[in-house]
Amino acid sequence: MDVLSLLDGIQTIARNGLLYVNNDFDRERYERLLNLATQSYAELLAVPEEEIRKRFLSELGYITPKVGTDAAIFNEHGQILLMQRADGSGWCLPCGFVEPNESPAEGIIREVREETGLEIRINQLVGVFTRKPSAQMGLHTTMSIVHLCEIVGGRLQVSAEGKALEYWSIDDMKDWHATHEILARAAHKMWQSDHIIPAISA
Repeated sequence: MDVLSLLDGIQTIARNGLLYVNNDFDRERYERLLNLATQSYAELLAVPEEEIRKRFLSELGYITPKVGTDAAIFNEHGQILLMQRADGSGWCLPCGFVEPNESPAEGIIREVREETGLEIRINQLVGVFTRKPSAQMGLHTTMSIVHLCEIVGGRLQVSAEGKALEYWSIDDMKDWHATHEILARAAHKMWQSDHIIPAISA
């Protein structure tokens, strides 16, 4: 098991335990578990302990994976729309976390509008993908719900979250954000099943 996956399990047990604990002895044990996990995260990720603990304690209720939603948008040549992230972590599909009182479908329509200026229609569910914690991926397990979408309106424009928006052939992109290459290839396979790609003139 990856060390960060182990720590994720420990901090989840500790935080859920603190939510339901009803005696001081168990509370002390769960606090100790959370402190050990926090210290280890801080050493492995070079992030201050207080920042990690603040992040953990700011989340209320039963601890579950983060739910993200992603849009795979292809042009007529089978190139996928990608955003170069403003934080310097590579190129990604338009995406974001699902907000309260919002379905994943509603979330990705909103995210695409905010990040690209485009209005989309969802055509098909590509799949649900799990990204586990690691030094590269961060502290939390994330579920990514990927949709195959098409543009129905709007105008392409970069938001504050990105540096650029471009259509890419998947094989030409070498600077993927996190696990987005996996998401893009799965979506492209589904897109190909319904399209014959026209030749691109030189």
